[in-house]
Amino acid sequence: MEFNKIIAVSGKPGLFKVISQSKSAIIVTALEDDKRAAISATQNVSLLENIAIYTYEEDVPLLKVLKAMYIKTAGKEAISHKESGKKLEAFFAEVLPDYDAERVYTSNIKKVIQWFNLLVNSGMDFSKVEATNEETEKE
Repeated sequence: MEFNKIIAVSGKPGLFKVISQSKSAIIVTALEDDKRAAISATQNVSLLENIAIYTYEEDVPLLKVLKAMYIKTAGKEAISHKESGKKLEAFFAEVLPDYDAERVYTSNIKKVIQWFNLLVNSGMDFSKVEATNEETEKE
């Protein structure tokens, strides 16, 4: 599974893998149940590789955060995204100690943890995932 083909669609739960594209839609499969769907070009779609988390120094790409979570959990699922806000924030602070608590809300942390667990359950091995050329040029 390629990280650069994973998207989140606003208004739809879960994550999706892009299969193909046309002028008016994106054909995807849901990571949870492998069901195919067409996402309209008018819907708000975010590539996971384009998402970053605010820190006090700079924005950290989501892939780096997910890799840190993968190392912390030894490749297993993280805590449930349904845990209390304090537990979620404590876990996230262990993974990314300098995240900007004023700009990264508990709902953001909940979503990142939920995505991480979904990706791990789908067989994503973050130890083998490489950053795209754009990200490696920035570093």
